Amino acid sequence: MATSGTESLNQEIAQQKVLLNDLRKQQADAATVDEAKKKLGDLQRALAQLHLQASGGVKDGGKKKERLLLKTPKGTRDYGPNEMFCREHIERTVKECFTMYGGGCLDTPVFERKDILAGKYGEDAKLIFDLMDQGGEQLALRYDHTVPLARYLAMNGAVNMQSKLWQVGKVYRRDNPVMSKGRMREFSQADFDISGVWDPMIPDAELISLLCTILTRLDVGEFTVKINHRKILDGIFEVCGVPSEKIRTISSAVDKLDKMAWVDVKKEMTDEKGLDPAVADKIGEYVKHKGGPTLLEQLKADEALMANASAKQGIQEMGILFTYLQAYQVIDKLSFDMSLARGLDYYTGIIYEAIVEASAPPGFKAANAFASTSSTVSTVDSSAAPAPAPAPKKKAKKSSADDEEEEIDESQVGVGSIAAGGRYDNLVGMFTAAAAGEGKKTAGLPCIGVSIGLDRVFAIVWPKWVAKGMRSKATMVYVMAAGDGLLGERISLARELRVAGLPTDFLFKNKPKLPTQFAAGERDEVPFAVILGESELKEGLVTVKEQKWELVDGKKVKIESTDKGVKVRRDELVRWLKDSPTYADWASGKWVQN
Repeated sequence: MATSGTESLNQEIAQQKVLLNDLRKQQADAATVDEAKKKLGDLQRALAQLHLQASGGVKDGGKKKERLLLKTPKGTRDYGPNEMFCREHIERTVKECFTMYGGGCLDTPVFERKDILAGKYGEDAKLIFDLMDQGGEQLALRYDHTVPLARYLAMNGAVNMQSKLWQVGKVYRRDNPVMSKGRMREFSQADFDISGVWDPMIPDAELISLLCTILTRLDVGEFTVKINHRKILDGIFEVCGVPSEKIRTISSAVDKLDKMAWVDVKKEMTDEKGLDPAVADKIGEYVKHKGGPTLLEQLKADEALMANASAKQGIQEMGILFTYLQAYQVIDKLSFDMSLARGLDYYTGIIYEAIVEASAPPGFKAANAFASTSSTVSTVDSSAAPAPAPAPKKKAKKSSADDEEEEIDESQVGVGSIAAGGRYDNLVGMFTAAAAGEGKKTAGLPCIGVSIGLDRVFAIVWPKWVAKGMRSKATMVYVMAAGDGLLGERISLARELRVAGLPTDFLFKNKPKLPTQFAAGERDEVPFAVILGESELKEGLVTVKEQKWELVDGKKVKIESTDKGVKVRRDELVRWLKDSPTYADWASGKWVQN
């Protein structure tokens, strides 16, 4: 009876989800959508209660022992071997580029003292994962790699320390996850940072070149690196009349123009953050602009802006940067975007982020961010352009008795930026000053860095990886035996091939049938089957059969062949395999399907 009830509820839940998605697509009124969400939540809670009742419970001291819920924590996920093969390719490519640009590897703990992380992230501070008191220390999981790096540099002198350091590892944010788009609570980031006093804008250009090199090699598709300067942005806010205490919070609002229409951003600045609407309109006149070196000339002609010391310095530095980016031949990948703000408090100079077509929510065009504003700020014909996608609604806060959070419509969420960074010249000095104590002078250390979101890159690369029929395992050779099993000989050859650097496997059976061994090798798409036979071994020979696959209607299919393989001398097998075209492709890191 319980089974029947469970099936019925599952059907109702599935139908209600379809209805809810249809209402969202039809842009139904908020009350209708909310009612559908409420009904879905009721059904899901009823199903959970039914499961609990069905478990029967085990009495233990008067308490029921609940069934174990087998799932990963919210905002985390497992990656299977096939996915990890792709992820390792991404990580390996990034690390190779980091090394190619002269970087040295660093590793820091995944948790820090809470006071190290506090006060560095502006409005995003609420996303820090706090840990309970651990042995007398208040700890928190690291939010990024930048603050731990600054702490490391401060601990190690931080005086004229010229370095290039990189780090790859997990970071943690108590965000509302969108798993399919790589927005998670536990995720991998790859950071490259340059510290020290150098001539202006040379390290900045170097990092942008590094970022373009990595994204090109990862084949994420067409990408754009949006770039701005914090000093220009701060100067604009000052010229427009933003009170100094509101500059950081207004900057955070402006940064949302890549996924929200100007009318919504303006509403946040005025209704939620108390900015004068006239000041917001002045900001809109500036942040609507994007372009390249010609935009810089336009800003130089703005007398009010050039009269501001902060804006003037930022504009001059951007001019130097564009010159270097021409030499790096990456200027075509850049967009000087006045709306780019980056919400983190520690940025002091240039800021940038890399986006792809999937970064914005479906239906949203960054150029259309101003379409629904007044004609004073509008830069496009709103009648000719599609309306921006509605901004994702904020989650309603739940009571402590109901800790369930509202579901996010993942179909309406973009991947977001896949990499970002900027200059942070004061962060290390902030740590050295705090450590030295009040009244003591300490030296700072200028820094600039870039952070690549590996999970977001994976969300883009993985579908392409599957569509191209890429391999899912590194095994190159499968050792088989015809006849009596020849287990000792198979083990001996597998050991020899592994010593020679050839990934090799064999079936863990004493006397396996040959078709069974072929089937095992084919499951891993192993390109070389090395077959041992008693008579051939006596002559010092083995048989090598090369196996190939092709894509047919999007599926990998083995190419059937009547070829029985070639006889190769046992003592020349390693050299024969390494001289093959297949090995050359394999060793190059292409991991392409034969």
